[in-house]
Amino acid sequence: MAISLQAAAACSTVSQLPGNANPSSSSSRNSSAVVSWLCPSSKFSTELHLSSLSLSSSAQLNPTLASQVSKEKVPAATRGALGIGEGSFDNVQKETNLLQKIGDSVKKGVVSAAVVATVALAQFPVAPAAAASAEPVYSELGVLISGPPIKDANALLRYALPVSNKPIKEIQKTLEGITEALKLPGVKAIDPVERDVRQASRLFNQNKDTILADVAVSKKEEAQTVMAKLSNSLLEFQDLLAQKDRAGILPKQKEALEYVGDIEEAMVESFPFEVPAEYAKMPLLKGRAKVEMKVRVKDNPNLRNTVFEMTVDGYNAPVTAGNFIDLVERRFYDNMEIQRADGFVVQTGDPDGPAEGFVDPETGKIRTIPLEIMVEGDKEPIYGGTLEELGRFREQTKLPFNAFGTLAMAREEFEPDSASSQIFWLLKESELTPSNANILDGTYAVFGYVTENQDFLADLKVGDVIESIRVTSGLDNLVNPSYKVGGA
Repeated sequence: MAISLQAAAACSTVSQLPGNANPSSSSSRNSSAVVSWLCPSSKFSTELHLSSLSLSSSAQLNPTLASQVSKEKVPAATRGALGIGEGSFDNVQKETNLLQKIGDSVKKGVVSAAVVATVALAQFPVAPAAAASAEPVYSELGVLISGPPIKDANALLRYALPVSNKPIKEIQKTLEGITEALKLPGVKAIDPVERDVRQASRLFNQNKDTILADVAVSKKEEAQTVMAKLSNSLLEFQDLLAQKDRAGILPKQKEALEYVGDIEEAMVESFPFEVPAEYAKMPLLKGRAKVEMKVRVKDNPNLRNTVFEMTVDGYNAPVTAGNFIDLVERRFYDNMEIQRADGFVVQTGDPDGPAEGFVDPETGKIRTIPLEIMVEGDKEPIYGGTLEELGRFREQTKLPFNAFGTLAMAREEFEPDSASSQIFWLLKESELTPSNANILDGTYAVFGYVTENQDFLADLKVGDVIESIRVTSGLDNLVNPSYKVGGA
């Protein structure tokens, strides 16, 4: 596949970004700036020979462009990951071979296509917001190299918990790896899955005391019960694999990982940070909540009524999640129609009338919340600006737009702190735009994921009706609630 086709695919999504406005005109990003970033002008493309550059063995580089693909731009770690030796990159042919190496790795899923674009677009090293700066945005190729993105919503939620216990995280990682092993056909998957389960069981048995030591004092008894269930589940898992029962692997993996997630949640004794004073009196979700959304589907003989389950994460987005749960308890979304469904997102939350958000009856004004982004490695979220604006767009968000059914807030195009009530669910899980390599992460506030029936989101149409959204657990984690149940 030619790089130009991949670039065109990325460009096609630019005009579809969700915005806090009428569904027909929704756009929450400066489209011209994004297009200039992702989709070079025809002159620029001509200069780079982008349209003729392909990932085949016949790919040839313009000498001027090839001279930029130098040893200095390919760190040793990157060369090692790609299997490229320490030889000289003095001539065009060897540099062409480098690009072909990366291209082969892309085909194998080892390196994101963004890597290839970075090499090919070496003359365009900066994003729009940083165009005036002399500092290159991608100074090292290795920053874009990653494995396949995690697309399972429940896995993303487990990884997003504020927990640092290494043994339980190793057990989780080992069990999550079963999904990759199941890509092997038939019984060929049994052996690698069996190795993973044995490894998880060994880690668990060797580290029971270390795991329990990190559980909150008030949750010790509950955690011990769950740990016993996990132990039994892992034994049953090994018996199942001894019988070569491939069909039972996914249900058993899901069960074991649910126990692991319960143990990890028991390790969180108190909310891990202080919300800034300017937002501290807003409705805040200090923990997690689960909600159930019932949708009445119109004009679809194959789908009448659907119930979606969502997990809302206040550990990483307390203001955003708290605002949503508060609106849910106000019955704000009940009987509201789906207002946008274009294959890219499903969106709702714009109430009747001129206001494009929730009007607080106490003040008569639209209640808005700040843009809230938690970055991997940070102790608390960033407020009030996109990661691009802050020069941190290469960093990983704790709640990425990886999963089909990612739940996030829409907002006005040039106002990061303008979100109010309009929400959207992403209908993409692109391998070409994994975390920290797309134009959504760090630009919109993610605050949860659809965890059940997410595939049915793609069947929703404009005019379908949200009959109700109800909190099924975790409402006690909401502080500073402003709602009156049944109120406007």
